[in-house]
This record gives sequence, structure tokens and C-alpha cells, in this order.
Amino acid sequence: MEKIVQLLESKGIRPTAMRLMTYKRLAELEVAISLGDLEKDFKISERSTLYRTMKTFEENAIVHQIEDGTGVLKYALCEENCECEVGNDLHLHFHCSNCDETVCLTEHKIPQINLPEGYITEDINLVVKGVCEKCSRQSE
Repeated sequence: MEKIVQLLESKGIRPTAMRLMTYKRLAELEVAISLGDLEKDFKISERSTLYRTMKTFEENAIVHQIEDGTGVLKYALCEENCECEVGNDLHLHFHCSNCDETVCLTEHKIPQINLPEGYITEDINLVVKGVCEKCSRQSE
């Protein structure tokens, strides 16, 4: 827990109990999670407190949002030293049509995309959809 406290403090974030519990839960997951599903993990949390925690984490490059095409935003921890900058830290996401899980494929970076003159990139989100490794092994 001390490592989490140090990480939050290094980003200028006060390590409250909710922030520590939220970070710890996100670190345990291997998949992205929606705010609603995260809320279910904490029986006595207020949705607004959890939302503010995730907003604070996002603003300080601790988590990033994923729009995986399901209509529900999901969140995942950023890689160490990530600044969530277009052209630097962006990676592929994979959404499994079988188990409905979304995972970060951090080793697969999104290449630099050159837009026509006058266009300004604000965000890039690339989601590959299909059947994940876990589900494909179950069907064998």
C-alpha cells in the first residue's frame, strides 16, 4: 500500500482511503472496468466519490478511458511513466465479443497518424473486436 501512496503523492494526489482502494482494485484487474462495475466492488461507496476519484486519476495520467463500442466507458491503469499523449503512449485495446471484456494491448502502440492540414488530433482510440485468447482456448 505504501507504493500506491508514494505514486499518488508523486502525482500531487492526496491518498484518501477511496483513492487507495480504487487504485488497488484497478491494479488487481487484467481488464478494463466500467464505473458501474467498479462501484459494485465497493459496497459502501458513493458513486459521486468514485466518479471524482476516477476523474482525478484520469487528469493525472493514472488511468485512461476506453470507448470500446459498447456504449459504456471503461477505465484501465496507465503504464508507468505514461502521460497519455497522442503519438506517444497510445496503444491498442481489444474487446471480446464473447466474454465482453476489454483489455489493453500495451505492447501494440498506435502508429503516428498524419492528418490533412487543418485537422487537429485530440484523441485516438483504436479498438480491435473479436474473440480473446481466453475464450478462443475454451472453444477448442
